[in-house]
Amino acid sequence: MSKPLANVAPRTFIGTPKLPAKYATIVMPFFLSILMSCIVSGISTFNGVGAVSQFTELWLGAWFISWVVAFPTLLLVLPFVRKLTGAFVDLR
Repeated sequence: MSKPLANVAPRTFIGTPKLPAKYATIVMPFFLSILMSCIVSGISTFNGVGAVSQFTELWLGAWFISWVVAFPTLLLVLPFVRKLTGAFVDLR
């Protein structure tokens, strides 16, 4: 009979099973595109219209359009960016 491993990290996040490692190539650009498009669209919206009463509505509309473009773009350009990074950084 084997002992339970007390020092093993749980394989769940907020009660949801973690995805296998092979999905990292989709999950990382997914979250990166959400965060970056949210921040950039917020700054751009504020720069364009200022602190108006409709700011949140305008920002969310701009964010959604930005994210729809950002996520597939990241999926397409990330392999090139990894190669470009490898050309400048010694990854050994």
